[in-house]
This record gives sequence, structure tokens and C-alpha cells, in this order.
Amino acid sequence: MDGILPLVVGFALTLGFTPLLIKYFREKNEGQMIREEGPSWHEKKSGTPTMGGLGFVTAIILTGLVIGMLTHQLNSVLLILLFVLLFFGLIGMWDDSIKLFRRQNEGFKAWQKFALQVFGSLVFAAGYYVWGFPMSLRFFGVGEVHLGILYVLFVVFWLTGFSNAVNLTDGLDGLVSGLSAIAFAAYGIIAQVQGQYEVGIFCWAVVGSVLAFLLFNHKPAQIFMGDMGSLALGAALAAVSILLHHELSLLWIGLVFVLETMSVILQVGSFKLTGKRIFKMTPIHHSFEMIGWSEWKIDLAFWSVGLFTAVTGVLTMI
Repeated sequence: MDGILPLVVGFALTLGFTPLLIKYFREKNEGQMIREEGPSWHEKKSGTPTMGGLGFVTAIILTGLVIGMLTHQLNSVLLILLFVLLFFGLIGMWDDSIKLFRRQNEGFKAWQKFALQVFGSLVFAAGYYVWGFPMSLRFFGVGEVHLGILYVLFVVFWLTGFSNAVNLTDGLDGLVSGLSAIAFAAYGIIAQVQGQYEVGIFCWAVVGSVLAFLLFNHKPAQIFMGDMGSLALGAALAAVSILLHHELSLLWIGLVFVLETMSVILQVGSFKLTGKRIFKMTPIHHSFEMIGWSEWKIDLAFWSVGLFTAVTGVLTMI
């Protein structure tokens, strides 16, 4: 199955949905509330429409269902990917709605969001187990380590971890949109090579959809993807790496997401243990802002890193 059709359909649908969302949220005067602890110059973004993930998540699901049916690839694998995207997207949508309703930047309590993420991950893990996928981790150049039922814990950690990692990275106009397009394109190629065409349909639908969203999300952003978009993309990316049985490759292909998350963990750990900060501000993209880099410069630099890790990651696996 060629990836062009789902890419084009996803792109076209998102291109049609997003302006409608922007218009709706502007008419309702519902926009993003900027964190007080964030960079002061981000305050001018307050009021920008958010929850743009609703547009591209809907586009991806419709594309997956339609192209899947037309190509006879609408099987359990494609459906579970669409479930992960939708479920984690709904967690984010609920979180975004709380923020908009209360006119604040805080939505779910941490334990509430985590509990829902764990539940969604367990549903995915249950399907993975029932359908007889390998309960083992593939290590680069070493082989596989069978984990048995412990693999379920890995799945929970992987989906919750990367959904939150992408969510943390979503702090600059266009940053996550570009990085997601690159990462999913890498896995789309791997899926095609491995003959897992249903996974390929999903990946290319994501690529087309987030590229269309980037037209409205680049600086100065007309709309943000919100938690609905970032949580959905992160969990779906983790699920794709699992279904392709290249789980640990995501540490490299998604290196920017990993580094963003590690910067927060190190910053919090250092401050609690020593009272000192390692970085000027985290996630680390804010540190680059603090030293004078523009959002476009940071986007291009981080996209370049993402492109390098994606290309080199693909080359080692095909």
C-alpha cells in the first residue's frame, strides 16, 4: 500500500477542519491560558485558540477507517492504533476543556491523568497479548529478551511515558507538529518495508494531518494542538514502535522528546536535592529561548536533530 493516499487524505481533511476550529474558538472567545511560570514573553500568546488536536485526530481516524476499508487493511492492528489515538486524545480533550472552562492553565490533577493513561495502555496491552504479538524487547544488534507478562508493564511505561514526553515538548509554535511528522514518516517507511501496511496507513495519515496542521500552528500560531493533540501523538508513536517490534528505536528516532523529558527530570531532581538548577528553564527548548534564540531558530534546530535521528534510525532497520 502506497503511503501517498493516506497522506493526501489526512492533509486535505485537516486543512478543511482546522480553519473551522479556529473560527469556532475565536467566536466563543476560548483560548489557551499561558503558564505563569513559563517565559514572560509567551504571555502574548494567551487567548490563542487551542484544542487544535481535535481537527487532526478526527482527520487521522477518518482517513484510517476509509483507506483501511478501501484497501482491506482495516484489521485489529489498525483499529487498536486508532483506539490509542482517540483514547489519549480524549484524555487531552477533557484536560483542555477543564482549562478553558476554569480559565486557567491547570486541568486534570496529575494522578487523574496518569490513571487514565494507564487504563488506555492496559487496553492496548490486552489486545497486543490476545493477538499473539511477541512479548519481548528487541535490542539493537544483540537479539531479543523475552519478558513474558512483564512486557505489559513495559507497554504501560512506554505509552504513558511518550504521551507525556510529547506533551512536555509542545511548548513552542510548530515544534511538535514538525517533529511528529518526521518521526511518523520514519516509522511509515519501516512499516512499508516490513509489509505491515495497516501500520503504514496510520503513520502516513498522521504525517499528512500534522503537516496540514503545521500550516496553522507555525509561528505565529493561529491555533495550538493542546493536550488533545500532544497526548494522542505521543501515545500513538509509542504504540507504532511496539507494533513494528522496534520499541527501543523510539529512544533514537524520538530523541528530541527524550531529551526534553530528561531535562525536566534532571532539573527537578537537582533542585530538590541541591536547591540549584541545571538549566535556565525547562523543558530545554525554553533554555534556548532564554539565551536569545527565536522560536523559528529553535524549531529548525530541533527539527534538524529529529530528521537526523529519523534518517539514521531508518537506515539501521531496513
